[in-house]
Amino acid sequence: MPEAMSRAATARVADKSYKAAIDVLRSRRRPQRPTTDPLRLPKLAPSIPETNGPLQIKGQPSRVGMDSWLRRIGHSTAEVDKLNIIHVAGTKGKGSTCAYAESLLRAYGSRTGFPARTGLYTSPHLISYEERIRINKAPISRDLFAKYFFEVWDALLATDEGVNHLPRHFQLLALVSMHAFISEGVQAAVYETHHGGEYDATNVIENPVITIITSLGMDHVRQLGPGIENIAWHKAGIFKRGADAFSAAQDEAPARVLRERAAEKDVTLRFVADGELLDKQHASQLKPDVQRLNCTLALAAVNQFLKRTAPAAAGPVLHDDITKAIQDFSWPGRFQTIEDGDMKWYLEGAHNDMSITKSAEWFGELAQEDDQALRILVFNQISEEKDGAEIFTKLASSLSHLRVDHVLLTDYIKYEDFDGIATEPAPDEKSQGDREREGPTTEEMTRIWHRYQPESVVVAEPGIESALARIRELVEKGKNVQTLVTGSLYLVGGALYHLEKQMGRTSQ
Repeated sequence: MPEAMSRAATARVADKSYKAAIDVLRSRRRPQRPTTDPLRLPKLAPSIPETNGPLQIKGQPSRVGMDSWLRRIGHSTAEVDKLNIIHVAGTKGKGSTCAYAESLLRAYGSRTGFPARTGLYTSPHLISYEERIRINKAPISRDLFAKYFFEVWDALLATDEGVNHLPRHFQLLALVSMHAFISEGVQAAVYETHHGGEYDATNVIENPVITIITSLGMDHVRQLGPGIENIAWHKAGIFKRGADAFSAAQDEAPARVLRERAAEKDVTLRFVADGELLDKQHASQLKPDVQRLNCTLALAAVNQFLKRTAPAAAGPVLHDDITKAIQDFSWPGRFQTIEDGDMKWYLEGAHNDMSITKSAEWFGELAQEDDQALRILVFNQISEEKDGAEIFTKLASSLSHLRVDHVLLTDYIKYEDFDGIATEPAPDEKSQGDREREGPTTEEMTRIWHRYQPESVVVAEPGIESALARIRELVEKGKNVQTLVTGSLYLVGGALYHLEKQMGRTSQ
């Protein structure tokens, strides 16, 4: 283990501040996530489908060690079970489905008294770590985050088995969330997986009440692939005997794998059709259409969840509960609109092929309402796995029917510390001075865009803050401006941070 990581993991225990907690977390990042390797086979589960070739894991899966660490911080499986967990995996729509489920539970609880406190654990965060751990919708405070973080960390160090036997970044966050929810008396919790399902750290949850699989696609292929059947196998790893399972409608191949996995585990699996449980009023409130599917899936799961957990006298979810849940729903950085005078900002974290097309459709539908507006696109997508040129081509093609005047190709620093909190750099983080764009060059991206809209002005703009400043310079007096910020969640998070800072707002 690098010396700096070892120091950060052991030397900061006396300082119990939020800043110190973030330093330890950043020091525990894995330099590289496990990838497929034909020479190494995990010891955890039955055979993985070989329809698209064998899949084996390089490195140690995140699930390994979680049971021991949970015991070492003083919590039993029974305590986790009392959280009444809805466990969610999938490729697209995980975060939104989790947020809709939490909003439905909270609306129901405000009327009936159960659940009195909801928990929501998601990843990644857009701006600050505490966004990942929410109670009754709101992120826990930084003081509370630090308190629970160091209660977990100190308990682990007190049973020290050496720095190599301490949890890493995702594992540590999952443990902190469970400790926080148990300590705060959460009665219903919604958990989003980090990556996959079978080997994910959150799969330490042995007895969820409900499991959900959202829409599946080809993402995180190096860890979960090579084929869609392999990805489906991993996601279905959250299925547990005794927990009803719900899935969005899937293509034939992944649906078959989900059914097989459900049968192996003696799980009742139901596929939910888009909008099947929503009346016209509720369906019309949900924009874009993909949110209708996410809300429907959440509603199906919550209905069954409450049948199993709510007091009989509380009754079912009512029409007004659904209305309240939809009205109160918010998920920053996902189909988010911000208005600032004559400027409208449209933010959507779209990091794969499925997402980028939906992002374009959503913006196109809303932007057409003002055909005289100046339209601007801010984009970047940096990934070792994904083909940035292919994703950008899909975006350009999907927006070809809509005039876009300016395209800003910007960069960002991965894991940017917006508030200047951390003092230790993450082991895989770029230096502040290394801001070169990765992937396709500006010239390549310009050629791609000009195939569809040759009149657009395409420029590279170093840094998110400077890109936003350039947009404000482009504003013409008396003319509305519509700006779509899409691509990486790091880009969207950075844009949201700077926009809210300029406007004096705080996102939840």
